[in-house]
Amino acid sequence: MRKIGYAIIGFGGIAENRIAKEGFGMDGSRFAGHPTAALAGVTDTNVTRKDAASRLGLRWYDSVDAVLEDPGVDAVFIATNNRSHAPLAQKAMEAGKHCLVEKPIATTLDDARRLQQLARQRQVSLAVDHMMTENAYNQRARELVAAGAIGEVNDISLHMEFCYGSTPNEAATWRCADPLEIGGPVGDVGSHCLYMAESLLNGTVKSLSCVYTPRTLNIAVENGAFVHFRLDTGVQGTAQVAFNRPRGGLGGTLTNLGYEIYGTKGVIRGYGTLFQLSGHPGEPVPIRLELDRFTDPETVRVEQVSNIYQAVIGRHARSILNGRLLEAEDALHNLELVCACHRSADRQGRWIDF
Repeated sequence: MRKIGYAIIGFGGIAENRIAKEGFGMDGSRFAGHPTAALAGVTDTNVTRKDAASRLGLRWYDSVDAVLEDPGVDAVFIATNNRSHAPLAQKAMEAGKHCLVEKPIATTLDDARRLQQLARQRQVSLAVDHMMTENAYNQRARELVAAGAIGEVNDISLHMEFCYGSTPNEAATWRCADPLEIGGPVGDVGSHCLYMAESLLNGTVKSLSCVYTPRTLNIAVENGAFVHFRLDTGVQGTAQVAFNRPRGGLGGTLTNLGYEIYGTKGVIRGYGTLFQLSGHPGEPVPIRLELDRFTDPETVRVEQVSNIYQAVIGRHARSILNGRLLEAEDALHNLELVCACHRSADRQGRWIDF
Protein backbone atom coordinates (compact mmCIF):
# COMPACT_ATOMS: atom_id res chain seq x y z
CA MET A 1 0.00 0.00 0.00
CA ARG A 2 1.23 3.47 -0.84
CA LYS A 3 2.10 5.61 2.15
CA ILE A 4 0.99 9.23 2.41
CA GLY A 5 3.95 11.60 2.68
CA TYR A 6 3.71 14.10 5.54
CA ALA A 7 5.74 17.03 6.78
CA ILE A 8 5.38 18.61 10.21
CA ILE A 9 5.09 22.40 10.41
CA GLY A 10 6.16 23.43 13.90
CA PHE A 11 8.69 21.11 15.51
CA GLY A 12 8.47 21.78 19.25
CA GLY A 13 8.59 19.24 22.06
CA ILE A 14 5.19 17.65 21.45
CA ALA A 15 5.82 17.48 17.71
CA GLU A 16 9.15 15.75 18.27
CA ASN A 17 8.27 13.39 21.10
CA ARG A 18 4.63 12.58 20.40
CA ILE A 19 3.93 13.24 16.73
CA ALA A 20 7.26 12.29 15.12
CA LYS A 21 8.67 9.67 17.47
CA GLU A 22 5.36 8.01 18.34
CA GLY A 23 2.83 9.05 15.71
CA PHE A 24 5.06 8.44 12.71
CA GLY A 25 7.03 5.73 14.51
CA MET A 26 10.40 7.46 14.16
CA ASP A 27 11.54 6.09 17.53
CA GLY A 28 12.87 2.81 16.18
CA SER A 29 13.46 1.42 19.65
CA ARG A 30 9.70 1.35 20.28
CA PHE A 31 7.96 1.50 16.91
CA ALA A 32 8.33 0.15 13.39
CA GLY A 33 7.24 3.18 11.43
CA HIS A 34 3.63 3.80 10.38
CA PRO A 35 1.70 1.48 8.07
CA THR A 36 0.02 4.20 5.98
CA ALA A 37 2.06 7.37 6.55
CA ALA A 38 5.69 8.40 6.13
CA LEU A 39 7.27 11.52 7.63
CA ALA A 40 9.34 13.29 4.97
CA GLY A 41 10.62 16.16 7.08
CA VAL A 42 9.90 19.10 9.35
CA THR A 43 10.20 22.86 9.58
CA ASP A 44 10.13 25.38 12.40
CA THR A 45 10.85 29.10 12.75
CA ASN A 46 13.28 28.16 15.53
CA VAL A 47 16.30 26.92 13.57
CA THR A 48 17.85 25.41 16.70
CA ARG A 49 15.31 22.60 16.27
CA LYS A 50 17.22 21.42 13.21
CA ASP A 51 19.49 19.25 15.35
CA ALA A 52 16.51 17.37 16.79
CA ALA A 53 15.27 16.69 13.27
CA SER A 54 18.70 15.48 12.20
CA ARG A 55 18.87 13.02 15.09
CA LEU A 56 15.73 11.39 13.74
CA GLY A 57 17.07 11.34 10.20
CA LEU A 58 14.48 13.85 9.03
CA ARG A 59 14.85 16.41 6.29
CA TRP A 60 14.86 19.99 7.50
CA TYR A 61 12.88 22.41 5.36
CA ASP A 62 14.07 26.02 5.60
CA SER A 63 10.54 27.41 5.25
CA VAL A 64 6.87 26.53 4.96
CA ASP A 65 7.11 27.40 1.28
CA ALA A 66 9.82 24.77 0.85
CA VAL A 67 7.50 22.19 2.42
CA LEU A 68 4.62 23.09 0.13
CA GLU A 69 6.82 23.02 -2.97
CA ASP A 70 7.93 19.44 -2.31
CA PRO A 71 5.92 17.04 -4.51
CA GLY A 72 6.77 14.25 -2.08
CA VAL A 73 4.67 15.92 0.62
CA ASP A 74 1.01 14.96 0.28
CA ALA A 75 -0.09 16.32 3.66
CA VAL A 76 1.08 18.52 6.50
CA PHE A 77 0.68 18.15 10.26
CA ILE A 78 0.46 21.65 11.73
CA ALA A 79 1.77 21.85 15.31
CA THR A 80 2.40 25.55 15.83
CA ASN A 81 0.86 28.17 18.14
CA ASN A 82 -2.92 28.34 17.91
CA ARG A 83 -3.26 31.67 16.09
CA SER A 84 -1.12 30.39 13.22
CA HIS A 85 -3.20 27.26 12.62
CA ALA A 86 -5.74 28.85 10.29
CA PRO A 87 -3.35 30.85 8.06
CA LEU A 88 -0.97 27.90 7.75
CA ALA A 89 -3.77 25.45 6.96
CA GLN A 90 -5.18 27.86 4.40
CA LYS A 91 -1.80 28.23 2.72
CA ALA A 92 -1.25 24.47 2.69
CA MET A 93 -4.67 23.65 1.25
CA GLU A 94 -4.31 26.34 -1.41
CA ALA A 95 -1.13 24.49 -2.40
CA GLY A 96 -3.13 21.27 -2.67
CA LYS A 97 -1.90 19.68 0.57
CA HIS A 98 -4.11 17.70 2.93
CA CYS A 99 -4.07 19.03 6.51
CA LEU A 100 -3.97 17.50 9.97
CA VAL A 101 -3.95 20.23 12.60
CA GLU A 102 -3.32 20.31 16.33
CA LYS A 103 -6.43 21.57 18.10
CA PRO A 104 -7.95 24.07 17.83
CA ILE A 105 -8.53 24.16 14.10
CA ALA A 106 -8.53 27.97 14.36
CA THR A 107 -9.04 30.64 17.00
CA THR A 108 -12.27 32.03 15.53
CA LEU A 109 -15.35 30.26 14.23
CA ASP A 110 -15.31 32.34 11.04
CA ASP A 111 -11.78 31.15 10.26
CA ALA A 112 -12.74 27.55 11.01
CA ARG A 113 -15.71 27.70 8.64
CA ARG A 114 -13.55 29.22 5.91
CA LEU A 115 -11.07 26.36 6.27
CA GLN A 116 -13.86 23.81 5.94
CA GLN A 117 -15.14 25.49 2.79
CA LEU A 118 -11.64 25.66 1.33
CA ALA A 119 -11.07 21.96 2.04
CA ARG A 120 -14.22 21.11 0.11
CA GLN A 121 -13.25 23.37 -2.78
CA ARG A 122 -9.71 21.99 -3.03
CA GLN A 123 -10.77 18.39 -2.42
CA VAL A 124 -8.35 17.85 0.45
CA SER A 125 -8.79 16.06 3.77
CA LEU A 126 -8.94 18.32 6.84
CA ALA A 127 -8.82 16.96 10.40
CA VAL A 128 -7.82 17.96 13.92
CA ASP A 129 -5.84 15.94 16.46
CA HIS A 130 -8.48 14.89 19.01
CA MET A 131 -6.23 11.99 19.98
CA MET A 132 -7.74 11.04 23.35
CA THR A 133 -10.70 9.35 21.66
CA GLU A 134 -8.19 6.82 20.31
CA ASN A 135 -6.99 5.75 23.77
CA ALA A 136 -7.82 2.06 24.30
CA TYR A 137 -8.87 2.67 27.91
CA ASN A 138 -11.24 5.44 26.90
CA GLN A 139 -12.70 3.24 24.19
CA ARG A 140 -13.21 0.46 26.75
CA ALA A 141 -14.94 2.90 29.11
CA ARG A 142 -17.27 3.90 26.29
CA GLU A 143 -18.06 0.23 25.63
CA LEU A 144 -18.83 -0.38 29.32
CA VAL A 145 -21.18 2.59 29.43
CA ALA A 146 -22.98 1.45 26.27
CA ALA A 147 -23.31 -2.09 27.67
CA GLY A 148 -25.00 -0.82 30.83
CA ALA A 149 -22.18 -1.91 33.14
CA ILE A 150 -22.95 0.93 35.58
CA GLY A 151 -26.67 1.20 34.92
CA GLU A 152 -28.22 4.41 33.65
CA VAL A 153 -25.61 7.17 33.49
CA ASN A 154 -26.71 10.56 34.75
CA ASP A 155 -23.45 12.41 35.49
CA ILE A 156 -19.83 12.69 34.39
CA SER A 157 -16.94 14.64 35.91
CA LEU A 158 -13.77 15.32 33.91
CA HIS A 159 -10.68 17.08 35.21
CA MET A 160 -7.39 18.28 33.80
CA GLU A 161 -5.62 20.41 36.39
CA PHE A 162 -1.87 21.00 36.69
CA CYS A 163 0.79 23.72 37.07
CA TYR A 164 1.77 25.86 34.11
CA GLY A 165 2.62 29.55 34.05
CA SER A 166 4.18 29.85 37.49
CA THR A 167 7.66 30.70 36.16
CA PRO A 168 8.58 33.78 34.10
CA ASN A 169 9.46 31.63 31.10
CA GLU A 170 6.14 29.77 31.19
CA ALA A 171 4.19 32.98 31.80
CA ALA A 172 5.75 34.45 28.65
CA THR A 173 4.67 31.57 26.39
CA TRP A 174 1.83 32.05 23.95
CA ARG A 175 -0.48 29.81 25.99
CA CYS A 176 -0.25 32.13 28.99
CA ALA A 177 0.57 35.56 27.52
CA ASP A 178 -1.99 36.06 24.74
CA PRO A 179 -5.72 35.48 25.35
CA LEU A 180 -6.35 35.61 21.59
CA GLU A 181 -4.48 32.30 21.28
CA ILE A 182 -7.28 30.69 23.37
CA GLY A 183 -4.51 28.57 24.86
CA GLY A 184 -5.39 29.02 28.53
CA PRO A 185 -6.92 26.16 30.54
CA VAL A 186 -10.27 26.33 28.73
CA GLY A 187 -8.81 26.09 25.24
CA ASP A 188 -5.79 23.99 26.13
CA VAL A 189 -7.48 21.20 28.09
CA GLY A 190 -11.14 22.14 28.52
CA SER A 191 -11.43 21.34 24.83
CA HIS A 192 -10.22 17.79 25.50
CA CYS A 193 -12.69 17.36 28.36
CA LEU A 194 -15.63 18.43 26.23
CA TYR A 195 -14.99 16.19 23.23
CA MET A 196 -14.17 13.30 25.56
CA ALA A 197 -17.44 13.70 27.46
CA GLU A 198 -19.25 13.45 24.14
CA SER A 199 -17.20 10.45 23.05
CA LEU A 200 -17.48 8.51 26.31
CA LEU A 201 -21.24 9.00 26.56
CA ASN A 202 -22.08 9.01 22.84
CA GLY A 203 -23.80 12.38 23.06
CA THR A 204 -23.52 16.01 22.04
CA VAL A 205 -23.19 19.03 24.33
CA LYS A 206 -26.35 21.10 23.89
CA SER A 207 -25.86 23.72 26.63
CA LEU A 208 -23.14 24.88 28.98
CA SER A 209 -22.24 27.36 31.69
CA CYS A 210 -18.68 28.37 32.58
CA VAL A 211 -17.06 30.41 35.32
CA TYR A 212 -13.39 31.20 35.82
CA THR A 213 -11.77 30.14 39.08
CA PRO A 214 -9.86 32.51 41.43
CA ARG A 215 -6.58 33.88 40.11
CA THR A 216 -3.31 32.93 41.78
CA LEU A 217 -0.97 33.21 38.77
CA ASN A 218 0.26 36.39 37.13
CA ILE A 219 -0.65 35.37 33.59
CA ALA A 220 -2.81 37.08 30.97
CA VAL A 221 -5.23 34.18 30.51
CA GLU A 222 -7.67 32.59 32.93
CA ASN A 223 -6.05 30.52 35.70
CA GLY A 224 -8.75 27.88 35.62
CA ALA A 225 -12.42 27.25 34.93
CA PHE A 226 -15.42 25.19 36.00
CA VAL A 227 -17.73 24.14 33.18
CA HIS A 228 -21.20 22.66 33.70
CA PHE A 229 -22.78 21.13 30.59
CA ARG A 230 -25.76 19.10 29.43
CA LEU A 231 -25.79 16.50 26.67
CA ASP A 232 -28.61 15.84 24.23
CA THR A 233 -29.06 12.48 26.00
CA GLY A 234 -30.12 14.26 29.20
CA VAL A 235 -26.87 13.51 31.05
CA GLN A 236 -25.22 16.40 32.87
CA GLY A 237 -21.51 16.83 33.45
CA THR A 238 -18.72 19.06 34.67
CA ALA A 239 -15.18 19.82 33.58
CA GLN A 240 -12.59 21.30 35.92
CA VAL A 241 -9.46 22.72 34.28
CA ALA A 242 -6.59 24.74 35.71
CA PHE A 243 -3.01 25.92 35.29
CA ASN A 244 -2.55 26.54 39.03
CA ARG A 245 -3.00 23.16 40.71
CA PRO A 246 0.22 21.39 41.82
CA ARG A 247 -1.47 18.06 42.63
CA GLY A 248 1.49 16.93 44.69
CA GLY A 249 3.91 16.23 41.87
CA LEU A 250 4.21 14.46 38.54
CA GLY A 251 2.51 11.24 39.60
CA GLY A 252 -0.41 13.00 41.27
CA THR A 253 -0.78 15.39 38.36
CA LEU A 254 -0.84 12.75 35.64
CA THR A 255 -3.17 10.33 37.43
CA ASN A 256 -5.55 13.24 38.13
CA LEU A 257 -6.00 13.76 34.39
CA GLY A 258 -9.10 11.63 34.05
CA TYR A 259 -12.79 11.29 34.78
CA GLU A 260 -15.58 9.66 36.76
CA ILE A 261 -18.70 8.40 34.98
CA TYR A 262 -21.61 7.96 37.39
CA GLY A 263 -24.42 5.48 36.81
CA THR A 264 -27.26 4.15 38.93
CA LYS A 265 -25.34 0.91 39.56
CA GLY A 266 -21.71 1.98 39.60
CA VAL A 267 -18.91 4.33 38.66
CA ILE A 268 -16.18 4.15 36.03
CA ARG A 269 -13.00 6.01 37.00
CA GLY A 270 -10.16 6.84 34.63
CA TYR A 271 -6.67 7.71 35.90
CA GLY A 272 -4.24 9.26 33.42
CA THR A 273 -6.75 8.67 30.64
CA LEU A 274 -6.96 12.34 29.64
CA PHE A 275 -3.40 13.00 28.52
CA GLN A 276 -0.85 12.25 25.83
CA LEU A 277 -0.33 8.69 27.10
CA SER A 278 -1.38 5.57 25.20
CA GLY A 279 -0.72 2.88 27.80
CA HIS A 280 2.65 1.70 26.50
CA PRO A 281 5.20 0.20 28.93
CA GLY A 282 7.65 2.75 30.28
CA GLU A 283 5.31 5.75 30.26
CA PRO A 284 5.60 8.11 33.29
CA VAL A 285 2.57 6.54 35.00
CA PRO A 286 0.42 3.54 34.09
CA ILE A 287 -3.06 4.37 32.81
CA ARG A 288 -5.77 2.81 34.96
CA LEU A 289 -9.47 2.23 34.45
CA GLU A 290 -11.61 1.18 37.40
CA LEU A 291 -15.13 -0.23 37.50
CA ASP A 292 -16.69 0.28 40.94
CA ARG A 293 -20.06 -1.31 41.69
CA PHE A 294 -19.67 -0.38 45.37
CA THR A 295 -18.33 -3.71 46.59
CA ASP A 296 -14.84 -4.60 45.36
CA PRO A 297 -13.61 -2.14 42.70
CA GLU A 298 -12.38 -3.95 39.59
CA THR A 299 -9.37 -2.91 37.52
CA VAL A 300 -10.45 -2.97 33.88
CA ARG A 301 -8.00 -4.48 31.41
CA VAL A 302 -7.75 -3.80 27.71
CA GLU A 303 -6.78 -6.47 25.19
CA GLN A 304 -4.54 -4.32 23.04
CA VAL A 305 -3.00 -0.87 23.32
CA SER A 306 -2.35 1.21 20.22
CA ASN A 307 -0.61 4.55 20.01
CA ILE A 308 -3.12 7.39 20.04
CA TYR A 309 -1.08 9.59 17.69
CA GLN A 310 -0.54 6.77 15.21
CA ALA A 311 -4.30 6.20 15.20
CA VAL A 312 -5.08 9.85 14.43
CA ILE A 313 -2.50 9.97 11.63
CA GLY A 314 -3.75 6.65 10.29
CA ARG A 315 -7.34 7.84 10.13
CA HIS A 316 -6.29 10.95 8.21
CA ALA A 317 -3.99 9.03 5.85
CA ARG A 318 -6.67 6.43 5.10
CA SER A 319 -9.16 9.17 4.24
CA ILE A 320 -6.73 10.34 1.56
CA LEU A 321 -6.05 6.85 0.26
CA ASN A 322 -9.71 5.84 0.04
CA GLY A 323 -11.02 9.22 -1.11
CA ARG A 324 -13.39 9.64 1.84
CA LEU A 325 -12.04 13.05 2.75
CA LEU A 326 -12.52 14.43 6.26
CA GLU A 327 -14.10 17.85 6.84
CA ALA A 328 -13.24 18.52 10.51
CA GLU A 329 -16.86 18.78 11.65
CA ASP A 330 -15.86 17.67 15.15
CA ALA A 331 -13.18 20.37 15.24
CA LEU A 332 -15.64 23.14 14.38
CA HIS A 333 -18.08 21.89 17.02
CA ASN A 334 -15.35 21.70 19.67
CA LEU A 335 -14.18 25.24 18.90
CA GLU A 336 -17.78 26.40 19.20
CA LEU A 337 -17.93 24.91 22.71
CA VAL A 338 -14.62 26.51 23.75
CA CYS A 339 -15.71 29.93 22.49
CA ALA A 340 -19.04 29.51 24.30
CA CYS A 341 -17.21 28.79 27.56
CA HIS A 342 -15.45 32.14 27.36
CA ARG A 343 -18.66 33.96 26.41
CA SER A 344 -20.44 32.37 29.35
CA ALA A 345 -17.65 33.24 31.79
CA ASP A 346 -17.66 36.84 30.54
CA ARG A 347 -21.38 36.90 31.45
CA GLN A 348 -20.98 35.49 34.98
CA GLY A 349 -21.74 31.92 33.97
CA ARG A 350 -24.81 32.51 31.86
CA TRP A 351 -26.06 29.31 30.20
CA ILE A 352 -25.53 29.10 26.46
CA ASP A 353 -27.62 26.79 24.27
CA PHE A 354 -26.63 25.27 20.94
